[in-house]
Amino acid sequence: MRIKMMMLLLLYIGLSQIGYAQAQSQAKDQPQGELSALRTDIRALQAEQQQIITRLDELKQLLQPNGQPPPSVTSVSVRGEAFRGDGGARVALIEYADFECPYCGEYERKTFPQILSDYINTGKVKYFYRDLPLPMHARALPAARAARCAGEQGKYWEMHDSLFAKQNALSAPAVLDRAQTLGLDTTKFTECQSSDKYAADIQKSVSDAQKMGIDGTPTFFLGVVEPSGDVTIEKRLQGAAPFDVFKTEIDALLASKSPETVSVH
Repeated sequence: MRIKMMMLLLLYIGLSQIGYAQAQSQAKDQPQGELSALRTDIRALQAEQQQIITRLDELKQLLQPNGQPPPSVTSVSVRGEAFRGDGGARVALIEYADFECPYCGEYERKTFPQILSDYINTGKVKYFYRDLPLPMHARALPAARAARCAGEQGKYWEMHDSLFAKQNALSAPAVLDRAQTLGLDTTKFTECQSSDKYAADIQKSVSDAQKMGIDGTPTFFLGVVEPSGDVTIEKRLQGAAPFDVFKTEIDALLASKSPETVSVH
C-alpha cells in the first residue's frame, strides 16, 4: 500500500515539475500585469513540491526504519494468547491486522474462509490474531478494544468476524448494536469500551510489530509451534494474498513436519 503511495507521489512530483516549467515559459510571454500572479503560482508550486518531497522522505523512513532493513524474525511467543483451531496443531499462522484496513477486510472476506475450513477447523493450523491499528484509521483502536471487551464474555472471535464483515460501520453505536446482536451484557461491554482497559495490551502488540519491521497490514507469520509454546517462524507473507498463496506455503510446511519426514538420529 505504501509503495503504491510512493509511486503516485513520484508521478505527481514529475507532473508538478512539468507545470513549473510551463509556468516559467509562459511568464516570458505575459504582459507585465500578469507576471506577478504567475510568479505567485510558481512559488506555490515550489512549496508544494517541497512538501511532497518531505512526505516521500517520511514514507521511505517508514519502509526502512532508522535507515536499516527490517529485522529477521526467528521466533515468536504465543503463550497464553487466544487462538482458533486445535490446541495440538503443530503449524501456526499469526496475523497482524487493523480492523479498519481495507486490505485486511479483503483478506478476511475472500481468503480467510477457506483457510478456516481447510486448515483451522480440520485441526492442522492454530490461528492467532494480533492488533496493529494504524494511525490513519481513527476507529481501528476502539474496534480492537471492542473485540477484547467481547472476549471477556466469550465472544472475541464472533466480534472479530462481525467487525470485519462490515468495516464501514465501526462507529460506537454500530459496535454496540453488534454487542446486542451477539447477546452480550451491553452494560459491561460499554463500561469496558469507555475505559482504557487493554490499552497497554494493544500497545504491546503494536510495539512488537514495529520491532519485527512490519510496515503494513495485513502481515502474516507462518511457523512451527514448539513444545515451549513459542512459534519458530518459517515464512513471512505480506498483504491480502489469494488463498492459493497461503495453501502452497501451509501445505509445504505441513509436509515438512509430518511424522513420515522426521529424521531419527
